[in-house]
Amino acid sequence: MAGELEDIGTRLREERDRVHISQRELARRIGLSASMISQIESGQSKPSVSTLYAIVTELGVSVDDIFSGGNGSAAGAGDGGAEPSEPVHGAMVKLEDRHVIDLDSGVRWERLTSHEHEDVDFLHVVYDVGGSSASDEKMMRHPGREYGVVLEGRLGVRLRFEEYALGPGDSIAFDSTQPHRLWNLGDVPVIGIWFVVGRDG
Repeated sequence: MAGELEDIGTRLREERDRVHISQRELARRIGLSASMISQIESGQSKPSVSTLYAIVTELGVSVDDIFSGGNGSAAGAGDGGAEPSEPVHGAMVKLEDRHVIDLDSGVRWERLTSHEHEDVDFLHVVYDVGGSSASDEKMMRHPGREYGVVLEGRLGVRLRFEEYALGPGDSIAFDSTQPHRLWNLGDVPVIGIWFVVGRDG
């Protein structure tokens, strides 16, 4: 996990350097402390969902860019170096080869695509018991439109001043520029499938 966090932080730092923004300036723009940006970039802290979206939106990159090489897993690992059965950029992604990001506040994202699909984040999401998109009940907003379906558990979704409770089989779609927050309503993990399209605005 430490290596994964360092990789995420390294990619965020590289993108911040690419657009010539200091840690202090990035922190000011998204309402965080410079020390928190430093901790995320060094792999000492995990960003929440809302913080990660704020950072990538400000830097003009996609979540898919941050996933690249996410969990360091590779087909054939541990089998004596055998060649993977499919190319790394093939159409299929095996369960064990998903790139994963564990975020702050009890949220796990697993990328369901094998390579960059511009303008689309296709994710298997898990909200642990007590998990939410932001630990401080902060609402988030970003470019794009979201589509989600809950497979297990009960997920709360707040859109501006309206709240929804989604159970297994329930789905939702909304404009991501609306202030929104997602959280686990129950006593078992929430598992779902999520699409975010048009993230590049």
